[in-house]
Amino acid sequence: MDPAMAALRLRAPSEELDYGFVMNCLKNYSFPRAKLTQLLKSQALIRVKKGLYVFGSLFNRHPYSLETLANIAYGPSYVSLEWALQTYGMIPERVEEITSVTSKRTHIFETPIGRFSYSHRPLFAYPAGITIRQTSEYQSYLIATPEKALIDLLIVRRGQVSKISELEEILFEDFRIEEDDLHQLNLTTIKTINASYPHTTINHLIKMLAKG
Repeated sequence: MDPAMAALRLRAPSEELDYGFVMNCLKNYSFPRAKLTQLLKSQALIRVKKGLYVFGSLFNRHPYSLETLANIAYGPSYVSLEWALQTYGMIPERVEEITSVTSKRTHIFETPIGRFSYSHRPLFAYPAGITIRQTSEYQSYLIATPEKALIDLLIVRRGQVSKISELEEILFEDFRIEEDDLHQLNLTTIKTINASYPHTTINHLIKMLAKG
């Protein structure tokens, strides 16, 4: 094995590597950046975006976490919308794009390992309803709760919904969410999230769920 890759593999706590860590591992080389370029050309390392890397297929020990990478690539952000709802088994379609919400500007990254998209929501609507999911001893990421992911999806993708019947059509026909799954959501959590940034559409959702 290339000594540089041996050092990276030995010291890396997880599969996701940032530029500072890589440069520190290559600091004994006369030209660390040239060595990094060599590792990228040989695909020993894969550049996700500038300053963010994962091990190539011949060197990874475990699968890298797309969600962890999504958090790191553009932040502050948390995984939400379609990707989160797919994770919770609430929508039937297979989602290819790793979708997140950020308090920064809307942004999209096309990368060798997938497409990462970030939708903006205001900072005061951001914190409520986010949880940490641990994937390994060294890997974790921020993800919306099911309630938060659905609220984000409704507001980001549909905006203002004028009546409950319209909301039901969106939920059951467009998003194809099962009614049983919808009624397993925590109404108190939805109210708490909505209180941080009230929205007409979510008020309709609360009324709909309250009726059972």
